[in-house]
Amino acid sequence: MSAQGKSPARLKSPVSGVLCDRYVCANDKGLSRELTETYLGKKAAANEVFTSSNVDLTEFTFANGIFCDVKERLCREDRYYGANGQRSGAISKKYTKLLFGE
Repeated sequence: MSAQGKSPARLKSPVSGVLCDRYVCANDKGLSRELTETYLGKKAAANEVFTSSNVDLTEFTFANGIFCDVKERLCREDRYYGANGQRSGAISKKYTKLLFGE
């Protein structure tokens, strides 16, 4: 019997330039209902994030805490700001490259 530890949700890259967690998928333009439906199914594509009019689909945090900003073309370890008003999360080279190819 194995103990179930709480490990962070893993991100998948089903094709180049696409990242998905268990809830949504995104590309270099932001969260995508079409990609979410393709890779996660219709139920996932009905996610409230796609139906709400006041959600910015170009800045998003995946279930594992990785935050990506399409305008910056960067993914970071978290979405928080420092005292100087700038994003404080360390840049994730791995996820930035997977999503933006940079």
